[in-house]
Amino acid sequence: MFRASQLPSLSCPAAFLSNLRLPILSSLDFSSFKSPPSFSFSKFPPLPRLRAPVASPFPSPFSRRPPSMVGNPRLRGKASFSAGSTGRENKELLVQHLLVGEDNLKLLLDLQQRLSGGDDLSDLAVEYSICPSKEIGGMLGWVRRGQTVPEFEEAVFNAPLNKVVRCKTKFGWHLLQVLSEREESILQDIEPEELHSKMQDPSFIEGAQLIDVREPEEVAQASLPGFKILPLQQFGTWGSVITDEFDPQKDTYVLCHHGVRSLQVAKWLQTQGFKRVFNVSGGIHAYALKADPSIPTY
Repeated sequence: MFRASQLPSLSCPAAFLSNLRLPILSSLDFSSFKSPPSFSFSKFPPLPRLRAPVASPFPSPFSRRPPSMVGNPRLRGKASFSAGSTGRENKELLVQHLLVGEDNLKLLLDLQQRLSGGDDLSDLAVEYSICPSKEIGGMLGWVRRGQTVPEFEEAVFNAPLNKVVRCKTKFGWHLLQVLSEREESILQDIEPEELHSKMQDPSFIEGAQLIDVREPEEVAQASLPGFKILPLQQFGTWGSVITDEFDPQKDTYVLCHHGVRSLQVAKWLQTQGFKRVFNVSGGIHAYALKADPSIPTY
């Protein structure tokens, strides 16, 4: 049986995200589902199971690689410390950090000196950070406003690119670095009636990326044409190859039974760099009731 703890959890303490508005994937309970048949992409070998770290809102180490980014995140050379200011409305920032206890000022100052001397923040995070993100070099992935505690957000969104910035939160002292920035991605609901209208155009089904995260036995009862079936309980099989199968730059629509599981996957797709993600509001059940009564309900 696939366990909820194996879903795409992220790499920093959940409490770190005081303002997170959406529940994380690992909070879902799939105990009522039966174990589905084996599923895999034919061109990819089975992936080993990985131990899920503490849940957080940032990109998952399940992918075994840092999130998509511009340039090399392992920046070498001397670090400079700054509290610069930049306007970054509607931006997402690629961030790495390390965290030490608030009483460990001696270690904090020593780490700053080592960074100024040319040590790499990723290496120091692996060795000294008390945040679970240390397992992936302190990489937090793409961060948007409203995801983190206020002190951390202020430091991140005022930090110049590639400069190491120090800040203090209730979790301790952070040394953080913004590696890249990009326009904020879109995640929104689409009503069943609007999706139904779009699906009357054959070019939409051919051009859009349509993902159904229900289990095979659910799909057998009701389905929509053109949707690729990626059972959520088998995330361990397809999660790490999602950007090989789908283009993050294309519009992506996610469907489930009632819109709950699909919302979690849509949120996760954002962390993987997908720019425009649409969750089918109410799922296929609402689609059958509101848009196409020929679709069975269950």
